[in-house]
Amino acid sequence: MKTELESVVIKFAGDSGDGMQLAGMLFTETTANVGNEIATFPDFPSEIRAPQGTVAGVSGFQIHFGSSGVHSPGDSPDILIAMNPAALMANLSQLKPACTIIIDIDSFDKKHFEKAGFEGNPLEDGTLADYNVIEAPIASLTKTGLADLGLDNKSMLRCKNMFALGIAYWLFNEPLEKSLSFFDRKFKSNPTIAEANKRVLKAGHHYAETIEAIRSSFTVLPAKKAAGTYRNITGNQAMAWGFLAAAKKAKKDLFLGTYPITPATDILHELSKHKWAGVKIIQAEDEIAGICSAIGASFAGDVAITTTSGPGMALKTEAIGLAVMTELPLVIVNVQRGGPSTGLPTKTEQSDLMQALYGRNGESPIAVISASTPANCFDWAFEATRIALEHMTPVILLSESYLGNGAEPWKIKLTEELPDIHPRTLESYDENWKPYNRDAEKLARNWVVPGTKGMEHRIGGLEKDECTGCVSHNPQNHAKMVEIRHDKINRIADFIPLQKYKGKDATKLLVVGWGGQFGILFGAVNQLQKEGKDIAFTHFNYINPLPKNTAQIFQKFDRILVCELNKGQFAAYLRMQFPQFNFEQFNKFEGLPFKIIDLKNKFNEILNEA
Repeated sequence: MKTELESVVIKFAGDSGDGMQLAGMLFTETTANVGNEIATFPDFPSEIRAPQGTVAGVSGFQIHFGSSGVHSPGDSPDILIAMNPAALMANLSQLKPACTIIIDIDSFDKKHFEKAGFEGNPLEDGTLADYNVIEAPIASLTKTGLADLGLDNKSMLRCKNMFALGIAYWLFNEPLEKSLSFFDRKFKSNPTIAEANKRVLKAGHHYAETIEAIRSSFTVLPAKKAAGTYRNITGNQAMAWGFLAAAKKAKKDLFLGTYPITPATDILHELSKHKWAGVKIIQAEDEIAGICSAIGASFAGDVAITTTSGPGMALKTEAIGLAVMTELPLVIVNVQRGGPSTGLPTKTEQSDLMQALYGRNGESPIAVISASTPANCFDWAFEATRIALEHMTPVILLSESYLGNGAEPWKIKLTEELPDIHPRTLESYDENWKPYNRDAEKLARNWVVPGTKGMEHRIGGLEKDECTGCVSHNPQNHAKMVEIRHDKINRIADFIPLQKYKGKDATKLLVVGWGGQFGILFGAVNQLQKEGKDIAFTHFNYINPLPKNTAQIFQKFDRILVCELNKGQFAAYLRMQFPQFNFEQFNKFEGLPFKIIDLKNKFNEILNEA
């Protein structure tokens, strides 16, 4: 029997070595290829190898896919595949009644129960009474199916994630072909391993088809989308491609100076594949060298970027100030994670906003923007580059672990569909040129590549004369340059779109968000709007400067609630900019994204008070 569903949430969970991220990625690729809307949430420990069988070592990959209404990876799974008791324990509090739990019964024994923290056998003591539990001998059937290939026990068990994936494919009537071809490509030099994975994938599919405990499968119809070519993409991939496109439109080479750091490293990995497109990369010895090499590349005329996360931003601080002083175009990407210090390297947070806005010595204003979905990381990488090149300023682009590792379908864009970027490059001699002469409209200075005849010049970190760029300690000149640098950033507001909001007739409650929680916040507000609630939603991508009509939107509402994954940094920033309004807060800082049910409860609480 087949049942048609509008959307469904499935989660693969197991030990760090069980291959849950790969299983989730392959499932995501297949559902994207079918044409579903998708939102994913990879969740894994920061330890390279946490103690096996413990909750600390559980790795999970949650996928929400459907024909419509997919705005988040889902609050809780409809189907949980738990490869061991620790995976069950880690997710038990998140499960809803009637959820289907598929377990690898081969790992459910006393030893593993104790490691996971169960006091008894959860299969017998009523712990799972509210759920539909399917006990599948995944490990033993995997080994049986591979007995004739001559693999050792460890190599055979590495394939058991494909058995789980095969079950998932049968449950949702998904084709196997994309994953089968993946193995042929991935293990081209080792056909035995390719055959093992393909065989186990088919075995899991056949098992689900024949076992009586699974009485029905499900069909999720493709989403209705605008015509075009789509592919599944992560936020970090999209960001890399956005930079490639921006450099192409600016008719310049792209330079990345960086140091590997979780969760930003995949941008480096992706760009390293595209040297054919004029990409130059330095993987530096540290964060400081990474950004300083990028500043040097910008001085030499390249589109320059550097990528990092919170701890790396702390190290880059002085060099960011140098980019502000020299007024060179530079994009600094911060894929945020939980902190402080090393903090939670693999968990998501929005706690670096104040660092981006004010984390430098002196009066050091900088443009700050943020991405809000994995796919639109492309657009905001492009936009950050445009602002940097056209306004001659460093730009901080904020992403989050949730975005960088998450994935969704993205409609591939043609280069000619993208707006032109007009760098302020001065390529021929101008007798009136001075290094800090400015455009009257944007206050942006011209960009002259070193060696341009007749326009040789020096720049550096000491205060500049307002015109010549020579070192100046004159008090009045310093005061004037401080004002110019601030005014230049503020004038960017004249060249960005006005802020929009959803809920034109609402007056009681405005929900405010920024960054990577867009889909979840939108989903919660959208559901309440369908119920007739007096609620609206606005989400900020331009943070410094804010869009010029921001105050006009705020004044329309009785109450304003700012939702963010920190202790209230954007709310505090808004209070500084608009002291006439009362900004309430709803915050979460657990290393996890918001849940729609929690947001709806909070919104309803305020609406009922109103």
